[in-house]
Order: sequence, then C-alpha cells, then structure tokens
Amino acid sequence: MKDIRSASPDLVIFDCDGVLVDSEPVTNEILQADLAARGLQMSQERIDHLFTGGTMAGIGDKARAMGVEIPQDWVALIHAQMHKRLAEGTPLIEGIVPVLDRLDAAGIPYAIGSNGSDAKMVITLGQHEGFRERFGDRIYSAYTLGVAKPDPELYLIPARNAGVPPERCVVIDDSPTGCLAGVRAGMRTLGFAEHDDGRRLAAIGAEVFHRMADLPELLGV
Repeated sequence: MKDIRSASPDLVIFDCDGVLVDSEPVTNEILQADLAARGLQMSQERIDHLFTGGTMAGIGDKARAMGVEIPQDWVALIHAQMHKRLAEGTPLIEGIVPVLDRLDAAGIPYAIGSNGSDAKMVITLGQHEGFRERFGDRIYSAYTLGVAKPDPELYLIPARNAGVPPERCVVIDDSPTGCLAGVRAGMRTLGFAEHDDGRRLAAIGAEVFHRMADLPELLGV
C-alpha cells in the first residue's frame, strides 16, 4: 500500500500568522509593551513561548492568571494597536508565493484556518495584491466560527466544507497550539519552525521543517 505521506494531499490548510504573513513580531512587541506597562516584564522569547498561536481573549485570560490587571476592553485596545501597526506593512513569509504557485499547478486546493480575526487577515493578506483573493471563500477565523485551536474543529470545518476527509488533508502551522489542533484533527501536520529547532512542535507530533522552500517536496508537488 502506498504511504499516504508520500502522496499529494487533496487539501492543504495553512495557519495565517507566521506561516503566510510575518505578523507575529509586531504582535509580540505590542504585547510586551502593554504588559510591561501593567507591571509584567517579559522577554520576547517568553511571550512567544506563552502566547503565540492563541486568541487575544485567551492571551488576556492567561495574563490575568499571572496577576496582571487586564481591563474588559483590553482585546479591543490591543487589536486597534495591532491593526494600525500591521497596516503599515506586513511582509509575506519568504517562499510562500512559490508554494501556492506549485499547489495551483498541481490542482490542489488550499485554505486558511486561523485563530486571528477576519479583520486582521483583511489587513495582512489584503496589502499584497491578489494574495487574499487566491484563497477565495476558504478563509476561516476562530472569531467567526466561535471555535479556536487547539480545538481541531478549526481545521475540520474547512475539510468538511471542501468535502475532503481529514486523512487527505495537510495542516501547515507554526505554533504548538495550531499543530496540536492538526494532530487532533487526524491530519498530517507540518510544523514550520523558521526561527528555532522546532522541538516543541515535534513533541506534539508535527513533522518539523525550517524553510518554506522545502514545503513543495514535503507535499509531493
């Protein structure tokens, strides 16, 4: 029997932040400054470790549990700062456009499953001509669906809507939270570790890779 991992998938589901667009440094800088102003000093590495891949509401809950006074309108305040900064320029992840080109050439559809908001994706994806349009209506946000990673539903919903069984899908994510959602969904999960050894992703069960240029070969396209 042919190894399913050596065959091309029928659907590829991408996380957005840190996989399609390089938006996480801006978000982490804003969180670091905000939490420091509220009395919690944290390094960028610690913020990335604790918060990357979560929803902003979930991040606020974690900060409260650490003793930080987080106001009720905190999520809206952070989003306003974040959207302003991201609108000033958010680069695409290096190598992602050729990956989509290869998928298009192979006739393999792709989607987005993100814990970020639709509004943020309009800003980050929309500033690159024609990029957001490549995904059509296959953009899924935790804020719209009411379910967030690590719940596998955020990846299972795109698969169901595309009529593709989980075992024929591949997830591309860069956070432990997102990779856990992919593994729980029963999908082959590729963990993108651009800036570290990917040990946290591998521990969850993701197949780690470090350069987007390597992804087409991993996908068999």
